[in-house]
Amino acid sequence: MFELGDIVQMKKPHACGANRWEVTRVGADIKIKCLGCGHLVMLTRRDFTKKLKKVVTPAAEVDLSQEPQYVTPAALKRP
Repeated sequence: MFELGDIVQMKKPHACGANRWEVTRVGADIKIKCLGCGHLVMLTRRDFTKKLKKVVTPAAEVDLSQEPQYVTPAALKRP
């Protein structure tokens, strides 16, 4: 359904007006980052799946030149 590094769209937009989020942590809790302003939000997996509308771009297909706030999944994982 969703993986680390995916760009997702939520049902409601963020206060900054952007509606695209990057998944930066996956586990019991899901951490997402707004691609408009960089704000981080942590949700339970249950709340995240209820508020998720769709996966816009899988992590493997993200164009880094189009997304200045995007951080690659390799940089997010612990060494």
